[in-house]
Order: sequence, then C-alpha cells, then structure tokens
Amino acid sequence: MLYTPTLISVIEVLLLTVPVLLSVAFVTIAERKTMASMQRRIGPNIVGYYGLLQAFADALKLLLKEYVSPTQANLILFFLGPIITLIFSLLGYAVIPYGPGLAISDFNLGILYMLAVSSLSTYGILLAGWSANSKYAFLGSLRSTAQLISYELILSSAILLVILLTGSLNLTANIEAQRAIWFVIPLLPVFIIFFIGSIAETNRAPFDLAEAESELVSGFMTEHAAVIFVFFFLAEYASIVLICILTSILFFGGYLLNFLPLISFIQYLDLYANNTITYSFTILSNPLIEGMLYGISLGLKTCIMVFIFIWARASFPRIRFDQLMSFCWTVLLPIVIAFIVLVPCILYSFDIIPSNILLF
Repeated sequence: MLYTPTLISVIEVLLLTVPVLLSVAFVTIAERKTMASMQRRIGPNIVGYYGLLQAFADALKLLLKEYVSPTQANLILFFLGPIITLIFSLLGYAVIPYGPGLAISDFNLGILYMLAVSSLSTYGILLAGWSANSKYAFLGSLRSTAQLISYELILSSAILLVILLTGSLNLTANIEAQRAIWFVIPLLPVFIIFFIGSIAETNRAPFDLAEAESELVSGFMTEHAAVIFVFFFLAEYASIVLICILTSILFFGGYLLNFLPLISFIQYLDLYANNTITYSFTILSNPLIEGMLYGISLGLKTCIMVFIFIWARASFPRIRFDQLMSFCWTVLLPIVIAFIVLVPCILYSFDIIPSNILLF
C-alpha cells in the first residue's frame, strides 16, 4: 500500500507519454505525406496501409544502426545533450489540460512552467553542438541558441498579452476565460506574431537555420547518429506538437467545443416532437462522452495548427541568419512592445482589467 501513490504516478506518466510519442510518430508521417502532396509526389506508401507504419520502420532502422562517435568528442556531454533536449520537450505536457481537470498537474503557474521548461531544452542543443568537436555542429548550436533566446522573448511577450486578458497563469483559467470569445479574434495581430515566433522557437522552416542542410550539413546534430539522433528527432516533433497545443489553448479556446448550441437545438427538436429528452441528448450529457468531446476538440485544433506548420515549411524559402535575427529585434519586438503598451491602456479605458491583477 505504501507504493500505491508512486505506482499511480508512474501509470499517469505512461498514459501521457506513450500517446505523445505515438502522435509524434504520426506527425512525421503526416508531414511527409502533406509535403509530398504539395510537391506533386506520392510520399511514403509502402510500409503499412498508405504508408502509416513508415515512421516505425525509420525508428527501427535508426535503433539497429551501429553507433559511431567522434574520437575527440566529450562523450558524456555528447550523449547527455540529446537526452536533456528530449526530457525537457516532454516535461511541458505535464500541465496541459485535456479537459476540465484532466491534467497531470493543474497548478497556478502552468504558463510560467512551460516557458521555463522550453528554455532549458536550449542547453541540450548547446551541449550537443559543443561536445561533438565539430565546426559544423558548433556553428549550428550557436545559431540555434541565439535564435531560441531571441524568439523566446517574442513568445513570452505575446503570452503576457493573453495573461492581461485573463489575469491568471493557470492554463485552465485561460481556457475557461474564452467561453465567450476566442482570444484569436481580439488579439489577431498578437496571434500572428506568436505563430511566427513559435515556428522560429521550434527550429522549423523557413527558420531552421540551426540545421541548415545547405550550409551546415545537419547543424548541431551533424555528428549524432543511431539512437541519440532519434532523441533529437523526437524532441523536435514533440516540441512542435506542444507549441501547437499551447497555441490552441491560448488563442482557440483549448478543449472548449462550443457544442452548447447543438445541445440546445436537440432539446428544441425533442420538445417540439414529444416533450421528452431523447437518448442523443443523454449521451451528450454523459461526463465520459463530454470528456472525450473535450479531448477531440483540443486534438482537432492542434491538428489544424500542425498542418499550418507543415504548410509554412512547404511554402516559404529559408532566409539568411542575419535576416532572421534582424527581423526579430527590429520588426517583431517593437510591434510586441507597442501592443504591451496598447492593450493595458484599452483594458483600463473600458474598465475591464481582470480582478486577479487589479492593484489596490
């Protein structure tokens, strides 16, 4: 009986981590199929039905490969870098609410926790690039670190504007505050800036300067192969799914599925027909079914965001590194600072500052 809480915690972590890793595998397939369709190709279509098992075949190939490490590399940091990156990419899922109360840890500083965890994954990239004793890997890690630190300022500033509307760092509170209107409507320019920053934060094209194949072979993971390359691969796509979930939570209502008009319509039909509540409305009122609908709602919004990420990769050419940094510091940052000044002024003028952040 003493080990029961520990066992329950392990089961909770497994129930969260295994679906995340499976979703990451299928996101890689979705990316390859979507980009193939946009480029008039077929994409993976041999392994499994319609190529659905291609990601597992690739993972098995990498796991069975012989591992080769550079002779002058710092082996401890060389192995530790990808592990740190993957761990901190997965830790952010601990505070994601998949429904009302459906989170491993729904504490009041969830947004701050996610920002801190995403910042720490930068150290894994820096360690992996430096410890490889390779010029390409070192240049890639320096680029990646500069890029992540710069665009994290944009992301945190955009999130601050959302917090000004809700007055809370709790993710569930931010979702519940959007029952009237999704924040993407009043904060559309902020959402666009946040989306650009999230693409740069996850090292995705056209901002994938850290692993620019045409210049730096494969960036900070040039010398990595076999199993620890899988760690980097999983970390990258886990970060993409996580940032898409966070975008859905902050701007698109998260798990909220505004099916209340549908329920009201069913009630109206039932009362019009025979003044009884039918089985369909009973099913929608079931807490288990309602929880599943909440999860499906968050999943659909996340899938749309992932598709937009893939769409951006297939559409835009890669830009130069100096253009990337100057765009951050001379274009995005002044706009975000202007909104940080404007939004509180509007809230104060209409006397709609959230009560949680009122200063007495």
